[in-house]
Amino acid sequence: MRTILFASLALGIACPTVLAAEKADPPILAASAKASADAPYWVEPMKKVHAKFTGDHGTFAHFGDSITVSMAFWTGLKWGQKNMDAPTQADYDLVKKTMKDACWRDWKGPEFGNEGRMTIQWAAENVDKWLAKLNPETALIMFGSNDVGQMKVEEHEKLLRGVVQKCLDKGTVVILSTMPPKHGQDDKVKPFVEAQRRVARDLKVPLSDYYEAIMSRRPNDWDGAADQFKETPGDEYQVPAPISRDGVHPSNPKQWENDYSADGLKNNGFILRNYVVLRSYAEVVRGVLGGQ
Repeated sequence: MRTILFASLALGIACPTVLAAEKADPPILAASAKASADAPYWVEPMKKVHAKFTGDHGTFAHFGDSITVSMAFWTGLKWGQKNMDAPTQADYDLVKKTMKDACWRDWKGPEFGNEGRMTIQWAAENVDKWLAKLNPETALIMFGSNDVGQMKVEEHEKLLRGVVQKCLDKGTVVILSTMPPKHGQDDKVKPFVEAQRRVARDLKVPLSDYYEAIMSRRPNDWDGAADQFKETPGDEYQVPAPISRDGVHPSNPKQWENDYSADGLKNNGFILRNYVVLRSYAEVVRGVLGGQ
């Protein structure tokens, strides 16, 4: 069985390499950089945040754009998942036991903090309403795909930092996600990704590094909009690459639908995002929320 390495090179915190019997899967970089031999760097700070929480245990909000509001993200995990290795299956079982059932599917739409075409500016303007309505125990935050080209990275970082801080002040534990790569815009995307990592480091929140999860698996052929995928049959989501043929959204090829094998994680972008978030959230449940 392959050993999954949780690390956080993006945060600049050293973490020992874990050896496996076979070649190890690429690192998830999902939120587990070690500040000590015993606990990730974010556990104690997030325990202090969670001590202020007054809402329902197991509430998990998702604040983001079209990549988050899509039913291809998270919802399908409730009903379909195959070829999970033992650690991933254990994380899934823990999350399913812990999380409120409504958070699989019902917490979708603008009133729940996720909507297509939106930027972090929209989140900054509405996060107070979402927190008042939902009072989530944990919130996943991922913006950036629409921010690139619409605002400077400095503005994105400032607004993102403010949104995260408002959640923490409310007692909501934040999992901050990096954005995925975009076709033809890697030079613009990378500074946004680094800004997101910086916010996670500075505010001591878990980082779910979706960008790194993609690039570590498919560093040279992640882009479904590339010429090599032009002849792939099916709609724009059917390309065997993490990013679909539109160059922006994760792919969702039916061949790897609900497939959490190594091949599924390399070829289905939404499955990979589900996986990274699942592993990140399970770490938070164990480390902060009291899940066993």
